[in-house]
Amino acid sequence: MKKRITGFFLFFLVAVLQAQDFYSVLRDKYWEYDENDTRAFSFINLAISTAKKEKNYAELYQAYKDGIFFSPDRKLKYADSAIVAAKLSKNEDLIGNAYISKGVIYYFNHKKFQLALDEYLKAYHYTQNTKDQFLKYQNLYHIGVVKSYLGHYQEALPIFQQCLDYFEPNTRANIHSNLIYNNQKGYLNTLHQIIICYQSLGKHKEAQKLVNEGLHKIPKDKSFYLEKSYFEKSKGISDFQQKKYENAIRNFDLALPGLMKIDDFAWISVIYFYKGQSFQKLSKDQLALENYKKVDSIFNKHQFILPELRKNYDELINYYKKYNDPKQELYYTRQLLKADKLISNDFKYLSTRIHKDYDEKALLDTKVNLEHRNSYGKYLLILSGVLILVLVFILHSRSKSKKEVQRKYERLLFKINSINITKEKEIKERTFKMDSKLLKKLNQNFSEFEKCNGFLEKGLTAGKLAANFETNTSYLSQYINEFKQSNFNTYINKLRIEYATEKICNDKNWVKYSVEDLAEACGFSNRQSFSNIFYEQNGIRPQDFLKTRREKNNL
Repeated sequence: MKKRITGFFLFFLVAVLQAQDFYSVLRDKYWEYDENDTRAFSFINLAISTAKKEKNYAELYQAYKDGIFFSPDRKLKYADSAIVAAKLSKNEDLIGNAYISKGVIYYFNHKKFQLALDEYLKAYHYTQNTKDQFLKYQNLYHIGVVKSYLGHYQEALPIFQQCLDYFEPNTRANIHSNLIYNNQKGYLNTLHQIIICYQSLGKHKEAQKLVNEGLHKIPKDKSFYLEKSYFEKSKGISDFQQKKYENAIRNFDLALPGLMKIDDFAWISVIYFYKGQSFQKLSKDQLALENYKKVDSIFNKHQFILPELRKNYDELINYYKKYNDPKQELYYTRQLLKADKLISNDFKYLSTRIHKDYDEKALLDTKVNLEHRNSYGKYLLILSGVLILVLVFILHSRSKSKKEVQRKYERLLFKINSINITKEKEIKERTFKMDSKLLKKLNQNFSEFEKCNGFLEKGLTAGKLAANFETNTSYLSQYINEFKQSNFNTYINKLRIEYATEKICNDKNWVKYSVEDLAEACGFSNRQSFSNIFYEQNGIRPQDFLKTRREKNNL
């Protein structure tokens, strides 16, 4: 009897809606529900079944997209179905939008940046020439987010500024209310991302100004609770940077409920870290410890951590070192290594892909546009002739250069293969005065340091290494001068370059890395510094060595 009543209800509902715009009227019946409210599916399922019968693939796509929003645990399934429906519609805008939606799920719900970037780059293929400007800037925004995550804040800022210049005027344009709503969301989220960049670059005044602007411009509508939480979180970070620690904690507590409502665990972990830092500054160590441990719990649950939260583990390690708890100290050291590995893997993959599939394509698009705008055949002919001459010269120079690179490459291989590992020279009391116990301890420390590749730590200083060895910089420098025949910086750089050279020779994965990736992995602060020292030590530029190794390995 219940099934017959339900069937009659659906038949009656369809009959009533047929005289109207069926899908939009149906959508009005569930659009006021909150995200993840499954009551919407009594209407969404009707829209799906009707669109399938009618082979109305545009409406089928929209129904699946609505399913993404209202499903608490099957968002990826509905995203895949939306992609299929969009492809059946043969509408490139819908296909691009479908890939963006799937990317957002990976980014926002799962914090799987690699998978998210894959979807954004697929969307970029379909949206780069779209007439739907909102769709274009929506995808551009998400690519900017990945650049920001990688720490390329200076590169991300112009992208976000482009998005802001589009979204902001459309928040008050004479367009449909739904479009105004979408542009308000785009504007506020872009503003939040610019604040993140400014705070990371130390531009605190600019960040604070935008925080105030965001809080002022948020509509008094419950559907903007998440954006409000983002700005309250940002205000808390600004307060922390201004040493207003109690204000920071209050703002973090205001931001947490909205973020917890949708389980935005990435920003929740950021709040717990900064609350821990704030409590620590207020000398409330136990409260600080509680918040640092919450960050670790989130990392264990989701296997995700933002690069700036690495310091969370430094604080935990230092705390248990201070209170002489080696078991906990070891646990958090292992957690730090896991976090470093995860961040490193993400960084290498994302950096390579966004450069290859976005930056290069964007440059090629610019080149094509310039070529279309410059259609003067005469000048192109002259230019072509000049280019041919230049090309001949370049090819000749390159051939000569390649032979020189090959000679340098062979010399370096010979040098690597002929290295004899010698023992450290013994101490002679007349030339090197140091307590024998201390000397023995330093021998062990340096041996372990080199064995565990401790020299790869970025920002390593003589003071930090001396503290790790529980000695002072004077003894450390004296030891390095006597036994390593160099000063501290030369010693560390020599180890890093030897490590990089060995990895490039023997690990095929390292041959695939860019020079930037190698510099980052070996602890150098920038590409140029790594390249110069590599050349100074090996007599060949790292990019030339990499290229030759790739050719030898057919990569």
